[in-house]
Amino acid sequence: MAYSAKDIAVLEGLEPVRKRPAMYIGGVDSNGLHHLAWEILDNSIDEAMNGHADTITLTLAKDKKTLSVSDNGRGIPVDTHPKTGKSALETILCTLHAGGKFERNSYRTSGGLHGVGASVVNALAEWLHAKVKREGAHHEMEFSRGKAKGKLKETGPARGTGTTISFRADPEIFPKTEFDPERLRERLETASYLHRGVTFCFENGVTGTNESFTHAGGLSDWLTKLLAARKATAVHTDPFLLSSESDPRMEMALVWTESTDEFLKSYVNGIPTGSGGTHENGLRAAVLKALRNVFETHSMLPRGVEVTPEDIREGTCVLLSLFIEEPQFQGQTKDRLNNPEVQAIVETKVRQDLEHWLNHNRSTAEAIAARVILAARARAASRAAGLEVKRKTSARHRLNLPGKLSDCISTDGNETELFIVEGDSAGGSAKQGRDRTTQAILPLRGKVLNVEGMVARKVVENRELNDLTTALGCGIGEHFDVEKLRYGRVILLADADSDGHHITTLLLTFFYRMMPGLIRAGRLFIAQPPLFRVDIGKQTFWAADDAARDRILAEHRGKAEITRFKGLGEMMAATLWETTLDPAQRRLLKVGIPEPLAAEKTISELMGKDPQARFDFVMNRAESAAALDL
Repeated sequence: MAYSAKDIAVLEGLEPVRKRPAMYIGGVDSNGLHHLAWEILDNSIDEAMNGHADTITLTLAKDKKTLSVSDNGRGIPVDTHPKTGKSALETILCTLHAGGKFERNSYRTSGGLHGVGASVVNALAEWLHAKVKREGAHHEMEFSRGKAKGKLKETGPARGTGTTISFRADPEIFPKTEFDPERLRERLETASYLHRGVTFCFENGVTGTNESFTHAGGLSDWLTKLLAARKATAVHTDPFLLSSESDPRMEMALVWTESTDEFLKSYVNGIPTGSGGTHENGLRAAVLKALRNVFETHSMLPRGVEVTPEDIREGTCVLLSLFIEEPQFQGQTKDRLNNPEVQAIVETKVRQDLEHWLNHNRSTAEAIAARVILAARARAASRAAGLEVKRKTSARHRLNLPGKLSDCISTDGNETELFIVEGDSAGGSAKQGRDRTTQAILPLRGKVLNVEGMVARKVVENRELNDLTTALGCGIGEHFDVEKLRYGRVILLADADSDGHHITTLLLTFFYRMMPGLIRAGRLFIAQPPLFRVDIGKQTFWAADDAARDRILAEHRGKAEITRFKGLGEMMAATLWETTLDPAQRRLLKVGIPEPLAAEKTISELMGKDPQARFDFVMNRAESAAALDL
């Protein structure tokens, strides 16, 4: 086939964004949709961060689809741009890499230095409306799918300055265009901790309520709330707080708790860096060196106790916020910081201040040392027990595995997967339909134990969960080791009805509390079996829920025959393979923890022992709940 210049596609303006949205916002799922909100919100935060605004308001319409962000900053310039010949407002919203954040005289620090945020939102919006108060007048301009609809208009006199951006995501790009009110609310509350002195308002059109967030204490206030939400007990009274106005501006809050996991949340210029980066590397190195120096100086470690970096980090709860002039983020979603010089800066500052604080707070240092020693001894005991087990038997010895486990033939962790199935009946269908080479099946009997608030010892006494733990082979709690996991994927497979969702929730609680490392490693998934089979003519469709069934009926005309499955157990083995088990056709949901604070709050309220908290959780979400099985 001939290949010449005419075969080369040239995309103009914002066409590349609409053609490949995932390159700019990471995808068109819920995370990508909400990334549009974060881009516009971050622009207003940049104004506040540089001292030009003190109030930011986010408004969500009743339909959850229309979003507005307002600030009382300087207002986007509206005069004519010398290069484009268009207004600065139109240039910013319709041109990639156009903005005021490339010049230091406009913004000292910024979360949007890539300069593509507002224009990307405009490109992916069904419509976008910009209002600017500037130079004593109101200015307005409308856009659709990245293109201006008419010219910039002056609509009357105005007092003060500011910008309001309103938009609705394009349904041609996003399968679902409804924003999550709770997710928006949490982002605003988080921002109020990161930017002291700035007021963040949330006008929730869904509930008709208005909230305002201002936290003068910054990260210190947030740490207090975080400990309460995680039900974590601190081992020392006062946390370590660092606040530095030198370049780079830095704020940090650190406390050791009795929890066995490490919790670290970091931000750069107000942007959450969920994948870490050089600032987190510097922080971890600083904490490690500071504690080792203090322990050695004051002879705090008993003879024979060997402390590892994991022992020192165990139980830590850390919040870190950094403001730098030219952040180098990895990708447009900005979830990892790459600036190499930042690591040494953070390490030096944190190490010096933490050492000084520990040396002048001897009782606190001793309490932390005791916590670290406890972790070291527990880890040593766990290692010794593991070596003893390994000496006596192979990790994959069949005799030690649960009798109801139908294991797979392969031992290659890259291709094997364990399906945790609800009930013996469903387990039978899954065993017959599976690929025996790579797929193992473990049926569980009914609803498993709710582990919220329980200690690991109580959990392993439960037969069903003990069988599950034995099958996985990686231990639980402080003994968890993802390297010992016997399967590449762990997949929850329950019925597609409300009972099945309940069982899945109980299992998710178990993994979140007892094996959070499994989730962080990206090894836990939820299968998506169908609830309905819809036959229209000679075509067969599968629907996971009522909404999917109705969508199929709306899209395909003709007489439909609908079958509702009572459970996985009544499915033919071939049907279960075709719809749910076959890697080439199935859909899996990967379990992650993108918002740890929200996850912690949800598990605590929904699965905890307090019935009032659970009642409030359910009632607050009753309007948005799908039809329940009765």
